[in-house]
Amino acid sequence: YAAADVRERMRTDGSAITIAFADPIFRAQGLRDDTYGEAKRFFEMSDWQLHEVVCHCHVGANMPARWAASRVRAAISPGAGILAWLRAVFMH
Repeated sequence: YAAADVRERMRTDGSAITIAFADPIFRAQGLRDDTYGEAKRFFEMSDWQLHEVVCHCHVGANMPARWAASRVRAAISPGAGILAWLRAVFMH
């Protein structure tokens, strides 16, 4: 847990957000940096949705890329929620 103002500035090398920021298409579309707050703004995600994508609190020291990708698919799919997440995990 981090306070909202701290969370907005958080970043980590090699995170899903950093990888997205390395993409010139995302930058051309307005992604300004690789912080949590900017990813939340740019991708129009709630704290809960973004936490599910980038936080490794339930999986150990690192978020495996495959898991992050599954969580992104679940967050953007219709009916996003635990059932959508489970479907994404088992279908990919």
